Amino acid sequence: MDTPENPELSQEELFEHHKFVASKGQEPLRVDKFLMNFIENATRNKIQQAAKQGHIWVNDAIVKQNYKVKAGDEVKVMFEHPPYEFLLTPEDIPLDIVYEDDSLLVVNKPAGMVVHPGHGNYSGTLINALVHHFDHLPKNSSERPGLVHRIDKDTSGLLVIAKTEHAMTHLAKQFFDKSSAREYLALVWGNVTDDEGIVEGHIARNPKNRLQMMVFPEGDQGKDAVTHYKVIERLGYVTLISCKLETGRTHQIRVHMKYIGHTLFNDERYGGDKILKGTTFTKYKQFVENAFKILPRQALHAKTLGFEHPVSGEFMQFDSELPEDMTLCIEKWRNYAKHSES
Repeated sequence: MDTPENPELSQEELFEHHKFVASKGQEPLRVDKFLMNFIENATRNKIQQAAKQGHIWVNDAIVKQNYKVKAGDEVKVMFEHPPYEFLLTPEDIPLDIVYEDDSLLVVNKPAGMVVHPGHGNYSGTLINALVHHFDHLPKNSSERPGLVHRIDKDTSGLLVIAKTEHAMTHLAKQFFDKSSAREYLALVWGNVTDDEGIVEGHIARNPKNRLQMMVFPEGDQGKDAVTHYKVIERLGYVTLISCKLETGRTHQIRVHMKYIGHTLFNDERYGGDKILKGTTFTKYKQFVENAFKILPRQALHAKTLGFEHPVSGEFMQFDSELPEDMTLCIEKWRNYAKHSES
């Protein structure tokens, strides 16, 4: 174990930026390599600099960059300044507000907007917009103002935001108890054989690629996840489906659909930005590439959101139109399927 360059600086005076616990199956691995697997956009040089400055801690003691992380180790990256995601700058970004009252609001998030600041995304987020438009939003357990749940950057659709402490507690409990209603529309690769089905399987980080989640069908690894899907329209080499969530795990629909062999169309992180089904003809390849250009993101939209109002007790349900990029892409596949049949 090493000593910090500034021995007077105690852990209490530092701010935790990242914390990870090495999984049971972790083979001994240098801490700089270990952290590169976990932290998005981190470079080896930055991590090594942090180690030199005494900012990497394992099991509450400072380590050098060549420390070997073992199963069960708690690894922290600590700095002398607060994480940038907590230094929230209000930004005058327009919001598409579907509904608002004194307790909450429902917003329709466009694709491409990050929900909350995080590594590499410290501005232009939904929270930057919220703290500009609303004062004194309650904070959730992760210190994020107003946020009850979230959706991925490149997923479009509906989110509910709490405006009071009571609404935050009440709504968060509904999501935890699985009593909220959430329906997504997704375009997936392949012809989904069954008209409807359920995907179950624990979801946890992929140990070989920390930026991905994966399904662990057995054992106690990860968190339980349940997705109900239903076919809406078969379009040849892709299928339009509806997904209803029982649970709300990170990347749940994206991971579950890949698990059953139907990766989301143009989902770059999970391999859906390759031609996974279809012909070898150049014309087809060109068609798919044009469809990727029309929809330059994973084909996923949070269409419907329902919950019990925290004050009135009334069950409220909101619906949103499919955004133009998904509509145009679906229409393109519809025409292709029609002409392929004739």
